[in-house]
Amino acid sequence: MNQKSESAQPGEEGEGTLLSHLFELRTRLLRSVLCILVVFLALFPFANTIYTYLAGPLMAHLPEGASMIAIEVAAPFLIPFKLVLMLAIVISVPFLLYQAWAFIAPGLYKHEKRLAVPLLVSSTLLFYLGMAFAYFVVFPLIFAFFTASAPEGVAVMTDISRYLDFIILLFLAFGIAFEVPIATILLVAMGLTTPQQLAAKRPYVIVGVFIVGMVLTPPDIISQTLLALPMWVLFEIGIILSRIMIKKKAEAEDRDPGDATDGPLSESDMDEELDRAEAEERRNRQRQDT
Repeated sequence: MNQKSESAQPGEEGEGTLLSHLFELRTRLLRSVLCILVVFLALFPFANTIYTYLAGPLMAHLPEGASMIAIEVAAPFLIPFKLVLMLAIVISVPFLLYQAWAFIAPGLYKHEKRLAVPLLVSSTLLFYLGMAFAYFVVFPLIFAFFTASAPEGVAVMTDISRYLDFIILLFLAFGIAFEVPIATILLVAMGLTTPQQLAAKRPYVIVGVFIVGMVLTPPDIISQTLLALPMWVLFEIGIILSRIMIKKKAEAEDRDPGDATDGPLSESDMDEELDRAEAEERRNRQRQDT
């Protein structure tokens, strides 16, 4: 009987750990949904005002007397509703990332946490910066080009639904494009490449960013170029930051010569040992609780 009960403990422990993780995941998801809902309810009374502000770059270049139109019956209500919902998700991104971080952080080593936190913060800021660049720089230029290139006798009256789909595509394209430095740093940090190798592939990267700009943006040379050039500049910034990261890592290893196999543990190894000890202590507490 004792042997059976002892042999059943690992399975019960694994089941309890899995359930606790599922409960925590459910809690994190509910908090995320609640955050989006609260932001949505706070913004919904201003839905029409927000849409008018978002349509400003186009309205500023429409001919005098022209306006936007709604070709669907429910569009005047559904389109501002859709816009506010998307905006609520975007505003809630920091909180959503925090919930994801709080869920996965206990399973990471300390040196991984030190790298993950700055990357999460910087990636969020860069995404917002890409959206701001699209609104304040790209939109005025492309809408001025589109309205000015309309043939004579053609009245430019954009449907509000298609306009929203168009700007959402541009927001996502520029937000993702501004993540290039983060992707570059991650590739170098994981040892998949080096700054020297990335610099040597610069001609291919330049061609690649223009292809990406062609795929992600509407079929006009202005928006494609305005997406490709920042991606190229951000790629160069990523190479510079990667070199700084490698230099600092080399200096830290020089100050702490504990990487030899027969020498003392390095800082990362010590963090791993501490993490294992903490994990073992949590398992012991779970056994005592059960």
